[in-house]
Amino acid sequence: MIVHTVPLSETIHQTLHLFVKPENRMITTDSQASLALLTDLYQLTMAYGYWSRAKAEDTAVFHLFFRRSPFRGEYLVTAGLKPVVDFLSTFRFDADDLAFLETIEGNDGKPLFSMDFLGYLNTMKLSVDVDAVPEGTVMFPHEPLLRISGPILQCQLLETALLNIINFQSLIATKASRICRAAKGQPVLEFGLRRAQGIDGALAASRAAYIGGCAATSNVLAGKRFGIPVKGTHAHSWVMSFDDELTAFREYAAAMPNNCVFLVDTYDTIDGVRHAIQVGKHLKEAGHKMVGIRLDSGDLASLSITARQMLDEAGFADAAIVASNDLDERLIESLQAQGSQINIWGVGTKLVTAYDQPALGGVYKLGAIRKASAENSTVIEDWQHRLKLSEQPIKTSTPGILQVRRFRDAHGFFSGDMIWNLLQPVANDVTIVDLANPTRSHRMNAQDSGEDLLQPVLRNGQVVADLPSLDEARSRAQRELQQLHPPVLRFDNPERYRVGLEGSLHDLKSRMIAEATP
Repeated sequence: MIVHTVPLSETIHQTLHLFVKPENRMITTDSQASLALLTDLYQLTMAYGYWSRAKAEDTAVFHLFFRRSPFRGEYLVTAGLKPVVDFLSTFRFDADDLAFLETIEGNDGKPLFSMDFLGYLNTMKLSVDVDAVPEGTVMFPHEPLLRISGPILQCQLLETALLNIINFQSLIATKASRICRAAKGQPVLEFGLRRAQGIDGALAASRAAYIGGCAATSNVLAGKRFGIPVKGTHAHSWVMSFDDELTAFREYAAAMPNNCVFLVDTYDTIDGVRHAIQVGKHLKEAGHKMVGIRLDSGDLASLSITARQMLDEAGFADAAIVASNDLDERLIESLQAQGSQINIWGVGTKLVTAYDQPALGGVYKLGAIRKASAENSTVIEDWQHRLKLSEQPIKTSTPGILQVRRFRDAHGFFSGDMIWNLLQPVANDVTIVDLANPTRSHRMNAQDSGEDLLQPVLRNGQVVADLPSLDEARSRAQRELQQLHPPVLRFDNPERYRVGLEGSLHDLKSRMIAEATP
């Protein structure tokens, strides 16, 4: 099947030229704009190469995974699958996408892509299969988070967008989980909208932070789109707009008696607490409740202890003390150790920007391929394993069509994961070879308490799974973190979680490395 000999229809050709003229450029009127160009150019140049060399319909299997856990920790909380499915469900090249591609030139000044190829993209329907771990699943280095299989041209076009979505949201969900663990069950509010990396980054961060364990967000648009609880009261500017702090608190209480958390550090924090107590008494007399106070500067541990004593003595033992001011898991952990009386944590910049690790190094690697017959596309050759070799062992990929099986011990804790190859049937009694140290291995019954993590999501481009809600993903993350042994969860020098290759897969990988090594 030599697809590049099919001519582009005159209708498509005219449409492309209509859109390519600057005066005729317009935004698509569809309910959702095409995102097919959310990709790196080299994905399109490879797609063109596959198409022009009659390889577009070869079937490929790619795996999306990460090599190192973020924040010097041991685990990752996965997030972003629902946005991935939304992206795949609407994937298409619109006329204005194709018109833009027509304008791109090679180094000879001629169009980079032929009109026939653009016609192919115009009629292409996504037909990939996708298997993925549910959002909120706790995962470890080198384990596939997604497995994408189908025509190699299509799989290639999806790489950049899938990495963009999964990398960022999983990174933020993991950061949120660490911050929430440091808070020891006390609510964490995500306050990062104003410091987030743009509008899309802010929305994605709010969503992922909720999966990671945050109780609410200040981001109202995220609340609307994703159903996340929204929280917030007033800023310093409210207090500064009045002649004095006491008046500001009184006026806020009069305006919103059911939403009173007073920010007490505009001038003098202890005076601010006194003013909040004074207004809180009036609220109580009127049948309302002062929710609490917020500290946003100064010695948070000392101030919270003093404020707690003042609130308790005034009859506000149930009033919350909210803290903000560049918090992260390590500062929260330190404040807890100092005996702070903070019981709600507002975390912004260092959460939504993943402050000490700005990116997750997720990658997308080819594991297997099989060729479609040029004479008859229904005739398929056998699968061929593929491996990416590197002088850095951590960058050498694992061949095959991969699945992850997770095991539990007698107490329900996760005891280890086995990566295995669907092209190599697994016996009941297997050897699992440690990924980090191949000299270590152990034997076990592969059927004992094992759960395969990658689940069908798309088949032939169509969604086949009922994806969990955001609340279900959040609950899964909390549940799975509780099923890890505490040493694995340490912020510093965590115990390594055991991940290994099934014995025959380890042997295959070793053999392919030996054959590929000069």
